Amino acid sequence: MARAFEKLSDLKVRKVKSPGYLGDGGGLYLQVSPSLSKSWVFRYQVNGRTREMGLGSLNTFGLRDARDRATSCRKLLADGIDPIEQRNAAQQEKRLTDARAMTFGKCCEKYIEAHRSGWKNVKHAGQWDATLRNYCTLLWPLDVATIDTVLVMKCLEPIWKAKTETASRVRGRIESVLAWASVHKFRTGDNPAAWRNHLDQLLPKRSKVQKVEHRAALPYADIPEFMTKLRLRQGLSARALELQILTATRPGEAAGAQRDEFDVSAAMWIIPADRMKAGKEHRIPLSPTVLALLQSLIPITPKGKPLHIVGHVFPGVKDRPLTTAAAMNLLKELQPDITAHGFRSTFRDWAAETTKHPREVIEAAMAHRLKDKSEAAYQRGDLLTRRAKLMNDWARYCRSAS
Repeated sequence: MARAFEKLSDLKVRKVKSPGYLGDGGGLYLQVSPSLSKSWVFRYQVNGRTREMGLGSLNTFGLRDARDRATSCRKLLADGIDPIEQRNAAQQEKRLTDARAMTFGKCCEKYIEAHRSGWKNVKHAGQWDATLRNYCTLLWPLDVATIDTVLVMKCLEPIWKAKTETASRVRGRIESVLAWASVHKFRTGDNPAAWRNHLDQLLPKRSKVQKVEHRAALPYADIPEFMTKLRLRQGLSARALELQILTATRPGEAAGAQRDEFDVSAAMWIIPADRMKAGKEHRIPLSPTVLALLQSLIPITPKGKPLHIVGHVFPGVKDRPLTTAAAMNLLKELQPDITAHGFRSTFRDWAAETTKHPREVIEAAMAHRLKDKSEAAYQRGDLLTRRAKLMNDWARYCRSAS
């Protein structure tokens, strides 16, 4: 009795030279083309119709592989499933999945582009792009749907202790990008970069590993002597640093000062929200000392208005304002052990330890938001009149060595 299955042998399959079909049984055939290339096909019937399904070349699939593939087809038929339709559906699903797939890097770019207009600082987008590219190189080319906790940890662990602040920002940015990808259906499931009840179980708290490094500041007792030396220096960097110290502003706020921000007649400097760290407009009452400084920098009309209303108070190169590096370079010559930002601490210490000005007035002068929400809710003004007296006292103290 002839065998119903496994009629062929490896030897016969290799040696056959005649075009046509050789049956192995169970619907499996070796197809030999007129050019004598050989491939496997599976023949079957569905709803009274005979169909033929290719199972691959003999060069790729040997006899045993072909039999396994034919067996899979027969199992589908036993369950009422057409093998060709099932394969077509699987291929279509793969094409859709591939079309929907997006790399982590592409998601980063799209997230940054989507949020660019909402960020107050134009440098913010560049900072996001730089940190994600530099510290997430491993993730950048991967399908965002495949990003898991193990991959996120490979990015964070090497820098978590050495660069804790940076690592914390990177984690938050990865979490945001993955959340964006989830909303856009590029991935599903929990966010592997989430901190609460997830990465906080794998990484130590930032406060446990981060070294608190306060910006080096000049003791307030030394500020009068320092200001005397500073006033003897020529150049815009010296004047920018002088304005910064006298107004207790940040280096970038002083260096980037615009002429139209000053109303000399009202003794007022109004820094717009987009130039402030907190994103809120900051009004600064100007002392007579600062007004005299501005008179040397900006030509003033008899009515107290700048002659040239538009432009940088401290122009740099290529129509840009002076960089904060200019003041830092000057400090390296005058007092190499301190930072420009540290003068805010100098002002804060002087005001708290030697004056009777209330804490909320001092904090308002430094454009700090009150941490106490109840206190902040009741303090809706900016205490301008009281701050004017504080800034006048500070200016007089800075000149007390003269």
